[in-house]
Amino acid sequence: MVPRGDLPHNPTVTTRADLLTDRFGRFHDYLRVSITDRCNFRCVYCMPEEGVAWQPREDILTFEEIERLARFFVERGVRKIRLTGGEPSLRKGYLNLVEALAAIPGLRQLALTTNGTRLAQDAVALKAAGLASVNVSLDTLRQDRFLEITRRDELPRVLQGIEAAHAAGLKIKVNVVVLPGVNEDEIIHFGEFACEHSLTVRFIEFMPFLDNGWSAERVVTSAEIRARLSNQFELQLLASGASDLAREYAINGSEGRVAFVSSVTESFCSGCNRLRLTADGQLKSCLFLPPSVSLRDLIRGGAPDAELETAVQECLDGKWSAHPPMRNWAQRDNLTMVQIGG
Repeated sequence: MVPRGDLPHNPTVTTRADLLTDRFGRFHDYLRVSITDRCNFRCVYCMPEEGVAWQPREDILTFEEIERLARFFVERGVRKIRLTGGEPSLRKGYLNLVEALAAIPGLRQLALTTNGTRLAQDAVALKAAGLASVNVSLDTLRQDRFLEITRRDELPRVLQGIEAAHAAGLKIKVNVVVLPGVNEDEIIHFGEFACEHSLTVRFIEFMPFLDNGWSAERVVTSAEIRARLSNQFELQLLASGASDLAREYAINGSEGRVAFVSSVTESFCSGCNRLRLTADGQLKSCLFLPPSVSLRDLIRGGAPDAELETAVQECLDGKWSAHPPMRNWAQRDNLTMVQIGG
């Protein structure tokens, strides 16, 4: 077990970093792994309230398959893995998966994106298993609004989970999707929340996915949000790397921070370092491109690593230099966010 912080670097691990470099020279060292497509929320911007077709359980990657693929990618240069869903904590035994992945030589950071409903009971065990950080999806601090957005009445449990994660020593970020007429009047409150709890609140622009009702008019831009916060707080831009999708600011006079994920208005494609593995084992090189290869089918068919390498390279060869403007993308079919992995 790893008691705290990022995972130890093992200098003896060799990699095939060239495999994870696309034709535009972008190196992909960050893998997002969805471990389930199931969720106990029904967030309005993510999935419809009813009629969601869950993947058959036999189609979902087993923990052994996830671990094999994680090792494969780490051996070739991946340094950060984030577990997503659906809601990953709904997957029975997920703490064992966290511990197994944290033990992979060469992996430097293991993170989790969650709705926070199980954090109060799992935070200490997650930290002990080697998890470094959690991102908690939380779009409102008002209980009535929480029910409206998630279609579930779970705000107290989520807030308890954030407190438990903080007490356990996990690094915490709160993800907020701002929607006009829904929660945009809480922008300042979230800034205050960041200060009070010494954490980072990330404001995410509303993006188009299947059946989520996206339109350009429903996007509250990062520039608008930042302007409102600047009227209340003194913000200081922090240095960031080329592959960082969020622009992060310190809130002077506190340990709180705010960050902005401007997926609609400021494409970060040029520095993209991410690959996504869906719960059923499909590899995606871009959030807005369809899956190009089933790694699940390959490994269940007995494929050696060399065959996996060929499939991954073909996937990366199909990655665009940048995705189309969101207005264009909204007219195309895409998966729901819960099918892709958040």
